[in-house]
Parts: sequence; structure tokens; C-alpha cells
Amino acid sequence: MNKLEIQEIENALEQYLPQEKDLRKNLFESMEYSLMAGGKRIRPQLVLEFCRVCGGDAAKAMPFACAVEMIHSYSLIHDDLPCMDDDDLRRGKPTNHKVYGEAIALLAGDALLTLAFETMLSPASIAAVGADRAARAAGELAKAAGAHGMVGGQIIDLESEDKQVSLEVLEKMDEGKTGALILASCRMGCILAGAGEEQLRAADVYARSIGLAFQIVDDLLDVTGDAALLGKNTGMDSERGKSTYVSLLGVEKARETVERLTQTAVDALSVFGDSAKELEEFAVALARRDH
Repeated sequence: MNKLEIQEIENALEQYLPQEKDLRKNLFESMEYSLMAGGKRIRPQLVLEFCRVCGGDAAKAMPFACAVEMIHSYSLIHDDLPCMDDDDLRRGKPTNHKVYGEAIALLAGDALLTLAFETMLSPASIAAVGADRAARAAGELAKAAGAHGMVGGQIIDLESEDKQVSLEVLEKMDEGKTGALILASCRMGCILAGAGEEQLRAADVYARSIGLAFQIVDDLLDVTGDAALLGKNTGMDSERGKSTYVSLLGVEKARETVERLTQTAVDALSVFGDSAKELEEFAVALARRDH
């Protein structure tokens, strides 16, 4: 959970990207444009850190950490498309389709999705962690990315525009759209280290708590945040007529909920002992972020 680790993730991501300069050049550049656009690298850090606190070798988990980030980047490309959220700005830069066009952006997202599984299930990745752990980790990510996870959350989001939805529906949406990949990241790190059921249950509580807190903070920042710091437009949820935690709970209650969830996450880490200090600090930092 430090700058050195983030740089290691960046270096690894770059190595997994296609290097050819041929007839597919525009596709490869579009993939690189979004994957290497920066960001907090939250999900890959969680894979590596949970692997570490469960006694595993984080270096061997790196391909799986990168795979989660590839899935996340593909989802952002598709999320920004005119048929979805129709956003022009992402991480302070024009969105992928604004630079490369809708068709190439769509294909770049598809290519990053499949590159994630190519990366996790390569002979080298399997040899490093063993076939059973590689398959289980890849299965976690597949489930999190699909109809019962991220994609399922996105459809609830799309169908909730211009509607007032309940807190229960909002939580179900975010459990898929935002929380599923965070949950998968934590579980994958545990699985790759050979963790037991008690550790997996603790990781589940931690992940679900910070996943929901993360989305509530996002909603707060859309209302109270600085667009320059965020690198994207603010006020978009209100403009699209979306129900958010802020619209349903109000700013103060939303902030209180973030604090409660963060404490729940921190408490869940007790099974890991002192080795989970960085995960504790990570949860607190996510709750207090301003971008």
C-alpha cells in the first residue's frame, strides 16, 4: 500500500499489454490509453496485500492483481460510452471513445476483458501458484465481472435513471457495480496464498464494508468534490436523475455511514493480527479521500 508497490503494478501492467506495432496498432494504443491512465490501483493492491497477510508470495499474485485492473479499466471504457453514461472526461483526460471513437473503444474494452483471463491463466501464472489456486482465483474474478456482479450492477444502474429507488435497490446495485470487484480482489489474494475459511470470511466482511463505503464517498464527492482533483465532471448523478446515498440519506448521514462501515472493516482484520496494519490504514484512507 505504497508508492513503490503502485509503481510495481504499473510496470507489470505495461509488460502485459500487446507490444506489436502492426495493423492492430489503434486497438493496442486504445487499450494502453485507459489501462495506463493512472488511478488509485485499489483493486490490485488489495489482491497483493491480502495475499501477503495470509502468508503468500505477493510477487506470484501480481498477474492476478493486474487482471483485476484490466477488468476494471475495461468497465470504465464501456461505462463512459454514449450508450451508457456518455462521459467526456476520465482521470483528467478525454474518455477513450473521445480519442479513438466508439468502435475502437468498445473493442479495447473487450480486449482488456479477455487479456485479464489470458494473463491469469498463462502457463507462467499457473506454474507460480498452482493450477487449483489459479482456477479458483480466475473463477472469483469471472463471477465478479459478470451478470451476478459488475455487469448486473450496471444494468440496475441504467434502469434506475430518472427513477427514485430505495436504499435496498441502491445497495444491490453498488454491491455489483462497485463492490463485486473489490470483494473478488480480497478473496483472490487469500485464495492465492492458500488461506483458510476464517481468513476468507474476514476478507469478505472487510471487502463488503469498504466497497460500500467507497461508493458512498463517490456519491459525496459528486456533490461536494472538486472536479479538478477528481479528474471528472461533478454533479453528473443529479443531472442524470440518479438516486444516490446523498439524495437518500443526506450528506451528514452518508458520512456517518462511511465511518461506521470503515470501523466494521477495520474490526474484521483482527484475525490477521498486526500484519494487517496496512489494510487498516488503507480502509481509513479510502474513507477520507478527496478524489
